Amino acid sequence: MTDTAPTSLLLVDDERTLREPLAEYLSGQGFAVREAESAAQARSLLETEMPDLVLLDIMMPGEDGLSLCRHLVESRQLPVILLTAKGEAMDRIVGLEIGADDYVTKPFEPRELVARIRSVLRRTDRSGPAPAEDLVYRFEGWTLDPLKRRLTDPEGTLVPISTAEFRMLRAFCDHPRQVLDRDQLLDMVQGREAHLFDRAVDNQISRLRRKIEADTRNPQFIQTVRGGGYRLAADVTRVPA
Repeated sequence: MTDTAPTSLLLVDDERTLREPLAEYLSGQGFAVREAESAAQARSLLETEMPDLVLLDIMMPGEDGLSLCRHLVESRQLPVILLTAKGEAMDRIVGLEIGADDYVTKPFEPRELVARIRSVLRRTDRSGPAPAEDLVYRFEGWTLDPLKRRLTDPEGTLVPISTAEFRMLRAFCDHPRQVLDRDQLLDMVQGREAHLFDRAVDNQISRLRRKIEADTRNPQFIQTVRGGGYRLAADVTRVPA
């Protein structure tokens, strides 16, 4: 995002009667909106332009929204808000586990969606970093760059990391050697209605361990504290990027 260009959204929904009026409403709110009726069309559009945020329906013919969501957060590092039906509770949980930033349940009030879009953009905006954001975290040779959202191992190799994994690791880096319970981690990583998705913490921890631990069965860094939660068992320093 920039101060001069409008925030760009990609709206992916196969239901034309919802997609087109919603795109018109969002355009009226100052967003630049591109539409896609399928995951395949969304992937094609992403080859030519990267939006600031993706609004993504879960239930679509062909490739479903969850599959596309995984691609968006792991390969593109794009913020995603899921558009879900009332009966898709498990899909919402899976979506949050793989890194979606938020969800709204159909039918929804467009003004609420706009508020959630702006909230997610505030959390994920990388165009205006805080004064200390030009510093990176370092622990045991690993480097986490908050501005670029990049993780590198002790050999300097870039390790792919999803948005949710980045937030989880940053939460630990902000509180090194401190025990964080699931509620605290959910509040830091997911925020809204996090108490409904405590299972997501364990799944994200497992994924993160696969990225940074030599032996996930005997983790050196992200340790489980029985009855308490998890902690990063390493000293963390902030140094210039």
